[in-house]
Amino acid sequence: MPSFVSPSLALTLAFAGALLVSLLVRFWLTTRQIRHVALHRDAVPAAFAEKITLAAHQKAADYTITKARFGLLELGFGAAVLLGWTLLGGLDALNQSLMASMDGGMAQQLALLGGFALISGLIDLPLTLYQTFVIEQRFGFNRMTLRLWMLDLLKSTLMGVVIGLPIAALILWLMGSAGHFWWLWTWGVWMAFNLLILLIFPTFIAPLFNKFQPLQDESLKSRVTTLMQRCGFAAHGLFVMDGSKRSAHANAYFTGFGASKRVVFYDTLLRQLEPAEVEAVLAHELGHFRHRHVLKRIASLFALSLAGFALLGWLSTRTWFYTGLGVIPSVVTGQSAPNDALALLLFLLVVPVFSFFIAPLLAQLSRKHEFEADAYAVAQTSGPNLAHALLKLYQDNASTLTPDPLYVKFYYSHPPASERLARMTA
Repeated sequence: MPSFVSPSLALTLAFAGALLVSLLVRFWLTTRQIRHVALHRDAVPAAFAEKITLAAHQKAADYTITKARFGLLELGFGAAVLLGWTLLGGLDALNQSLMASMDGGMAQQLALLGGFALISGLIDLPLTLYQTFVIEQRFGFNRMTLRLWMLDLLKSTLMGVVIGLPIAALILWLMGSAGHFWWLWTWGVWMAFNLLILLIFPTFIAPLFNKFQPLQDESLKSRVTTLMQRCGFAAHGLFVMDGSKRSAHANAYFTGFGASKRVVFYDTLLRQLEPAEVEAVLAHELGHFRHRHVLKRIASLFALSLAGFALLGWLSTRTWFYTGLGVIPSVVTGQSAPNDALALLLFLLVVPVFSFFIAPLLAQLSRKHEFEADAYAVAQTSGPNLAHALLKLYQDNASTLTPDPLYVKFYYSHPPASERLARMTA
């Protein structure tokens, strides 16, 4: 970069360039996915010809293409909104309007965070509604009524206020009062908060949105309990969640941390799979724990967030960080108000643009973990049962069997069906 280019302009150019390149790459990958799936729409892959009907294969292709096309719209819209908040001055305008009516203290900073969240939610609202009540509805997956959707929105908003505002206030207070190494204290608070959420989510948060009933099927309960004992895993309860009231998609998961761990089955999963297949799916999830994937991800979160807070601690003291992203900080205007909320919002807006370029590495690591969990499940239960279960889930969730290979490498956190079944056979 030439010496006459100011740091502010350099950041503006870097941000705009990264946003443009990431947007072009995303568009290119998505159009590849659309073309590849459409090209293979009229024939079931030979490996699945005896198990998947042409109608199911075509439904999965149409669902994938529809979501991808909608994704293109979301990409363009999201980029425009991001530019609106940053280089076009949206965040600065919101901040200045609040500064004019408030004293610039903690209340103003929390109002800035809350106002940003509210406006962002309203901007995204039409896209969310369309995805749920048009796309998911068209393909028979949506079970949610408008009333239930509004109730979920109300609960989420109230939770954001009750939980989000106090932690935001604590972080802002630390940024302004904990000295030069505030970012280290803030990182510790943030990690403690995340661990607390893991601990209380199963028993306090999740029941606000869904009903959880103890697993009643004694035969399945015995089979699952035996599997967990064989694998050396202890969970504090087996539960069935009424996922069908929102979606026809099926799933199973472990949740909680420490003594609050529990196994949760979607009711849709139990309706679609045989007991032996449910056991194989559960063995796959146990494989993640056996290989310590969950702990590794938590450790990665700790390390990445520490680096992120350290970077934020440095950037928040640089005037060019604000001016380069379309915001005028108080130090420029001669005001004494803190810029902590501005720094947080700018950092959260900008980091995804640059972190996009490491997405393939994270996706590759996730697929590696899935292969390891599959291998563990095959060793503990039955390869054919896991294969049958996966095929049913791919079919019932309308997951395409013919994704574009490059799109898979960049985006897929789970390997495509053909690769997973080939590994199981091998």
